[in-house]
Amino acid sequence: MTTSTAPGTVAAGDHLATDPALRVGYAELVDFTTRVFTAYGLPQERAAVAAEALCHGDLTEVTSHGLTNLTRLYLPLFTDGRVDPGADLKVLADRGAAALVDGSQALGLWAASEAVDMAADRAAEYGVGVISVRNSTHLGCAGYHAARAVRRGMIGLVVSNCGRQRIIRPPGGRAAMLGTNPLSLAAPAGGHPPFVLDMSTTVVPTGRIRMAARAGELIPEGWLEDIDGKPVTDPGALDRGEGYLQWLGGGPQTGAYKGYGLGLLVEVLSALVPSAGLGPEPAALAGDGRPSGRDDDIGFLALVLAPASLRSREDFVADAETLFGTLLACPPLRPEEPVRYPGWHESQRAERNKMEGVPMSATLYAELCAVAAELDLAALEAKGDRP
Repeated sequence: MTTSTAPGTVAAGDHLATDPALRVGYAELVDFTTRVFTAYGLPQERAAVAAEALCHGDLTEVTSHGLTNLTRLYLPLFTDGRVDPGADLKVLADRGAAALVDGSQALGLWAASEAVDMAADRAAEYGVGVISVRNSTHLGCAGYHAARAVRRGMIGLVVSNCGRQRIIRPPGGRAAMLGTNPLSLAAPAGGHPPFVLDMSTTVVPTGRIRMAARAGELIPEGWLEDIDGKPVTDPGALDRGEGYLQWLGGGPQTGAYKGYGLGLLVEVLSALVPSAGLGPEPAALAGDGRPSGRDDDIGFLALVLAPASLRSREDFVADAETLFGTLLACPPLRPEEPVRYPGWHESQRAERNKMEGVPMSATLYAELCAVAAELDLAALEAKGDRP
């Protein structure tokens, strides 16, 4: 399905502005989303996990991966029969520290968190836990799932491919072969906000581009290029096949092969290992460069490390405090722009929005009210000017 965002992709700097005049309480937002998912058949406990994972994008203001995808991506999975709300994860091979799992077309928003928890349980026993998953669906913000390991003092890694959805061409290639193939690593940072790297291997995720298209806004040069390699600032060019997404690093002269290599790294770990849907398979060869295929049979890998099984927990925490505290103390070039690290800003936004309410655009609020009316659910209460 070429209109979706890539599974779990949150590029660096993926903070999108919303109208702060309209806010919804975080607990109310999660409860509402839980009720929507249960109305579509998801069991209550799973619906609550999935709702928290989806609302994480709005809480941290990474809105390209939040509730804007409820009606565009997740609910169509249910109505099209491409997700099984009652499916359980099935362990196909168990080797103690590592297991192969069939996602059974369960909702990825829940399945990815479940896989990280399974990996963390194994890491508590073996020092490392690896859960390799195939036949899954879109998992949302990969960083949300990876950060579940941090709650247990562990380090979490989540990588996901896009199933058989192809979005970007290999350098020098004519046909799209790979998805945006996100990766995320989350680690404790002592008394500081956790380190959470959550990035696409392309210069930006497609969700950023399609949000700009819906808003009628131009995009910066460097996100898309035309067939001759010239910059494209019209976001609609992506789906028209007139603008081609670029790899992290930009062009070959500025590091595109690094982004391409990372994309292949993710494809190997998340699709080749569990035997999930591959982007680069013979069907892709007939493509003309525009996005093609559907994000079916998504594969992902959840790896959790337990440092306390290898060294003193206290020493690890102290070293993490030193590492990230020293970064925060780095003298800045500009006093008004202090040095930070991935995850810091998102943590600050989450704390503020839990107290003040989650900022939401009038357009999204209207969409959620329409969903509530359709399902005969109580509408969200919002502070500020309603549409």
